[in-house]
Order: sequence, then structure tokens, then C-alpha cells
Amino acid sequence: MSMWNPWRGCKKCSEGCLHCYIHKGDDKRGINTSDIVKTKDFYKPVERLKNGNYKMKAGMVYLCFSTDFLIEEADAWRKECWAMIKERRDCRFLFLTKRIERFSDCVPDDWGDGYENVVVCCTVETQKKADERLSLFKSLPIKHKCITVQPLLERINIEPYLDDIELVVVGGESDKNARVFDYDWALDLREQCIRKHVSFEFRQCGTHFVKDGKEYKLQTKDLCAQARKAGIDYIVQR
Repeated sequence: MSMWNPWRGCKKCSEGCLHCYIHKGDDKRGINTSDIVKTKDFYKPVERLKNGNYKMKAGMVYLCFSTDFLIEEADAWRKECWAMIKERRDCRFLFLTKRIERFSDCVPDDWGDGYENVVVCCTVETQKKADERLSLFKSLPIKHKCITVQPLLERINIEPYLDDIELVVVGGESDKNARVFDYDWALDLREQCIRKHVSFEFRQCGTHFVKDGKEYKLQTKDLCAQARKAGIDYIVQR
């Protein structure tokens, strides 16, 4: 697994951004997150060793996890990124976005029905955002689609949008002021995925975690481990 952040910086655009880890980390370092700038890793996928081999190994590449790949301020740079993605067919590039409405304006001319080595993950957090984004996501020409429901802020129904989805990832919010995350909401989404034969992953609990009507306050370092202990992941073999 590799990380590739060709640019950094982001702007809050919906309810799920309230306690964004990118903004919190930048605040601690005195960085203005609203400044979207290229990084030194811009050409990372195509950099080579002295022997001619790529420095970045083949396999999964998490793209733009410190920003949004479809953010407007990066429009001038994205074309080069698509060219590198196309060159590195030995890698599978996965990116998350809250800006799926921009997708059709951001893909290369030869996109067609999608690149085989690109996974697009649409992020939602409320029923309103699910209906807005997933109704559009459903119709887009993408070979590999995932949905990230994190932070999940309320009980939501995404079952009408699960056709052609490979994976749904669910998680709560991690912050001292985090909004409540109810375990029943995750179980409900799991049942929706099972009915539609879609893989489900419970990625992390929330700091303020409710189970069986009782609220718990969890440490950030324990959120992912506690989710794994729940043992509710549902994996579909494809």
C-alpha cells in the first residue's frame, strides 16, 4: 500500500467536515488548510530508481487522503495526474470525494466507462447528502465504486444506491466534541449491504459511542480496534 498526495489543503463543504482531521492537524502545525498547493510528491508514481524501476511499488495507492482529488483549485494539475495513473496500470488508485458532482468535468477525454485501475469512493454522512450524492454517483461511468459513510451522523438508508457498489465503509467521528455515533446505525447499514450482496466494513467507532442505549466515551487510539472487535464486517468474494 502506498500514499500519494500530489497536492494538499482542502475546504470544508458539508456537515461531515466539521471536525475534519486534516484541518485539526494543520491547526496544530500552524498551516492554513485553505491553501491548496502542490506537494513534493506530485510526480511520485513515475519517479524511477537508478536501475529504471519505479520507486513506488505496484499495488494499492491511496490518492489525495489529505485533500479531495476533485477540488476546484487543483483543476490545472489533475490532467498530469490522470496521465500518471494511466501509465501505472500496475497500481490501483483509490480516492474519496465529497465533490462527486464535479466528477464528469474532471475526468480525462479517454475515460470512457472508466479506468480499470481507479476506485472512486463517494463520501456521505447524512440522509440528505446520501440522496444528493449517491443519486448522481449511481449513474456515473466508473468501473469500481465504493461508498464511505464516515462520519455517520444519523440513521440513513442507502439501499436504493447499492447496485454496482463493491464496498461500503462505515465509521463514527473522532473528536472531543464529536457528534454521537449509534452502533444500531452501523448494524442497519450492514443489513442493507447484506441484502444487496455488497461488502461492508466497520472502520471505526465514534468518540461518543452509543450501544444498547448506553453512551460510552472512547479514546481516539481505540476507535479502529473497537470496531474490529465488533466482528461485523461482511466480505463478498468477487
